[in-house]
Amino acid sequence: MNPQEDAAAFVPQRSTWRVLLSYARPHWPMLLLGGVLSLATAATGLALPLVVRELISTLGTDVPVAGLVALMSVLVVANAAIGALGGYVLRRTAESVVLAARRGLLARLLRLRLSAVERHEPGDLMSRVTADTTLLREVTIGTLVGGVTGVFTLVATVVLMALLDLVMLAVTVAALGLAVAVIAVVVPRIDRASKRAQESVGRIGATLERMFGAFRTVKASGAEERERRALDDAATEAWRASVRAATWGAIAGNTAGLSIQVAFIAVLAVGGARVAAGSISIGTLVAFLLYVFFLISPVSQLAGAVTDYHVGAAAVTRILEAQALPVEPGGPPADLPRPGSPPASVTFEHVTFRYATELPVVHDRVSFAVPPGGMTAFVGPSGAGKTTVLSLLERFYEADEGRVLVDGVDVRDWPISQLRASIGYVEQDAPVLSGTLRENVLFGAPDATDEDLQRTLQTTRLVPLVAGLPDGLDTTVGHRGMKLSGGERQRVAIARALLRRPRLLLLDEATSQLDAVNESALRATVTDIARTTTVLVVAHRLSTVTAADRIVVMDAGRVRAVGTHAELLDADTLYRELASTQFLVTVP
Repeated sequence: MNPQEDAAAFVPQRSTWRVLLSYARPHWPMLLLGGVLSLATAATGLALPLVVRELISTLGTDVPVAGLVALMSVLVVANAAIGALGGYVLRRTAESVVLAARRGLLARLLRLRLSAVERHEPGDLMSRVTADTTLLREVTIGTLVGGVTGVFTLVATVVLMALLDLVMLAVTVAALGLAVAVIAVVVPRIDRASKRAQESVGRIGATLERMFGAFRTVKASGAEERERRALDDAATEAWRASVRAATWGAIAGNTAGLSIQVAFIAVLAVGGARVAAGSISIGTLVAFLLYVFFLISPVSQLAGAVTDYHVGAAAVTRILEAQALPVEPGGPPADLPRPGSPPASVTFEHVTFRYATELPVVHDRVSFAVPPGGMTAFVGPSGAGKTTVLSLLERFYEADEGRVLVDGVDVRDWPISQLRASIGYVEQDAPVLSGTLRENVLFGAPDATDEDLQRTLQTTRLVPLVAGLPDGLDTTVGHRGMKLSGGERQRVAIARALLRRPRLLLLDEATSQLDAVNESALRATVTDIARTTTVLVVAHRLSTVTAADRIVVMDAGRVRAVGTHAELLDADTLYRELASTQFLVTVP
């Protein structure tokens, strides 16, 4: 199942109309005001042909026409002024609808389960927040308001035309039937093309995100041309789909305009004959022709409303897909542990877990216990399930069977914000966010004092780095910390975790990119921290964990041994083999 199909499977059966109305409902007073102003604009335009008829009828008589000319001038000015005000109100309200949709979607995306994010391309999710929500602007104006005001204006125009002459009205309606028939055929094609266009834009975002996420790798691999072709293919497909949608939209819009022109010619011919026969006056014919021209606006509004609706429907579908993705349980943010808070205990009870039903088991009835305080290390071959231990503790994923306990309480029973507030987590690739060094270190504890910040910088040996930067802590580190070395990024990530004063510190290969001097210093620091905090370390380099209070040896998703470094050298062949390959022990 591809990501689009996977997301679509979650989409609730809600009509596009209901969704659009739900977005617009909080703004209905302003939408109503904009609609009233649009109708007032139409009313001034509808009154103008009637004044023109009176003016033409008055010409050649002794009745003064200054009043009618003044009235015409007032109607023209009022039409322009009210139309401008109405357009501003509607545009501003439409932007508010887009803002509300973006806020809601962003809040939802930030709460997504990690498994949901891993099944989708981040670039595609970003395009739903940016490109798809933007389309709601035109739907709000063109469909919700333009469609309604277009119907009222069209009805009012037809009624006034009927009062002037039923014969010419019949000719006009017959000509407009052409537009209705063509639009009915075109609408489904607009719908399909619009959906494909939005999906293509999402693919462009996904491709760009993938490229910039591994930009150095792309360049080092000489893959620029291949990536350019992939981007070019995605952009070309988006262009084709957008052109297809624009083509059908142009056909719909121009058919409406063509039908008005046909109606004008037909009315001019039939009306001229009726004037010659004395059935109507020349003023009535001129007024009727003006109404035919006036029909252009409501007919175009309605054609545009149909087009905008189907473009918006494609965007709404993609927004709903994102909103329907599974999220973590909500709750108010929790305070960080206070200084002196007791360390946490950790227990795994017969935990079984796999990342997806079609993937192999990662944990197979894993059990171990970690008392409060001290350092516990997890070692074993790649794929043994070591990092998954940390992910289950952070509740990025939930166990399929068994229980994961922190302080004797199942992590599923903890408020998720409180659980994570108690944990400091240093990921394997030590990600650094774009921004300043200060923002990165304070990212997990934005209210930390300057004293705590300086102490943490000393602990993680970041003071020389800060001193050497042009703007110190306020120096920008670039996209994903590209201006820092791998070891510097690791120390920044460790500082970020320590500044939270965690009761449980999780270190996933936290020293893999440090030189021997910094690794030794950090190892001493972690040993010191372990006196007041429970520290769990995942390590491939056994030199970093030989002094651990306990070492858990994992293999093929199971715990095969637990003990100290010395105990495991005697009791476990796998650990002895790992130690020998790293020259920590000589195996006869």
